[in-house]
Amino acid sequence: MTTLGTPLSPHATKVMLLGSGELGKEVLIALQRLGVETIAVDRYDNAPGQQVAHHARTITMSDPAQLKALIEAERPHMVVPEIEAIATPMLEELEAAGVVRVIPTARAARLTMDREGIRVLAAETLGLPTSPYKFCNSLEELQAAIDSGIGYPCIVKPVMSSSGKGQSKIDGPEDVKKAWDYAMAGGRVSHGRVIVEGFIDFDYEITQLTVRSVGADGQITTSFCDPIGHVQVSGDYVESWQPHPMHPAALEKSRQIAKAVTDNLGGQGLFGVELFVKGDQVWFSEVSPRPHDTGLVTLCTQHQSEFELHARAILGLPVDTSLRNPGASAVIYGGMEAQGIVFDGVDEALRVPGTDLRLFGKPESFAKRRMGVALARAADVETARSNAKLAAGKVKPRKA
Repeated sequence: MTTLGTPLSPHATKVMLLGSGELGKEVLIALQRLGVETIAVDRYDNAPGQQVAHHARTITMSDPAQLKALIEAERPHMVVPEIEAIATPMLEELEAAGVVRVIPTARAARLTMDREGIRVLAAETLGLPTSPYKFCNSLEELQAAIDSGIGYPCIVKPVMSSSGKGQSKIDGPEDVKKAWDYAMAGGRVSHGRVIVEGFIDFDYEITQLTVRSVGADGQITTSFCDPIGHVQVSGDYVESWQPHPMHPAALEKSRQIAKAVTDNLGGQGLFGVELFVKGDQVWFSEVSPRPHDTGLVTLCTQHQSEFELHARAILGLPVDTSLRNPGASAVIYGGMEAQGIVFDGVDEALRVPGTDLRLFGKPESFAKRRMGVALARAADVETARSNAKLAAGKVKPRKA
């Protein structure tokens, strides 16, 4: 039996999020609806999640001393990593000492915080199908890896980044240095290390949201959401939709791969497993042990969004991954460098049938920073995609 306390009381159930962007904000809201006391931590003040949490804290989360001091001061029951740039060895130390429970586990947070740990686990430990890959510590190593077998075209990514930052496609020798420089600028932490992947000629890519929760028998059970299709530009998601039609054999393979990875990582919570699909062939790409940006679409498609699923799973509560209706999401970019922008056209956007908006409240805008998302539900995915993009296009950020 799960017991939950009352916020701001001696018996509160306290959850700390490390990273409080737009995804963390939705997790915090879902936790608050269940009476959880929330602590939102980020590297800058007034992050989206800090605007809705009971407590807001600003630290450098990659600094082990700062992270340890905050966790020991706040004494949350759970720590939920929401970004990659965290001092995960310190989380492992605190978890081993029984100071805090890390979601899904401190090991999972460490393995997935960079692409090296999770790719080695998937390809070499679990033997899952992946693209050919090599890790490189310099421009010279990158060129050598391409010349010795990876070939063109290929994809270069920093070993640690988020939302596609620093990722690019190399079509020929003239692109190599530019891709290396872009990767160095886009990493969350200055690692000086990249992964180069051979290009897979896939038909489409999906996110398979996978939930590890406590079943009625008290044992961990795995459940799956309907597959989410998405479009990426330079590694950054620009639209997503659910459900994505799949060959039954491909869907079965996708879920087998997702279960193998998440079983190994362990713990409780929602995982976003990214996969490439061609016909009935499936390749593992990446996994995030937390809600996924492409899964924002679930705010308008599922009975319980990915954020509600994550909140319920980590608290030991029952989950429902069923689809309510088809839907789509489309990103709203800042389009400029400015502080405290305003948004015109919100009324026009919401006049598009079946639409909703999430404006994230980020205090600073960049040209390609995700500042909001349009959501659309419809009888079919094609209509939902069209309406989501139409609504997103009507929202016009501008300087105040």
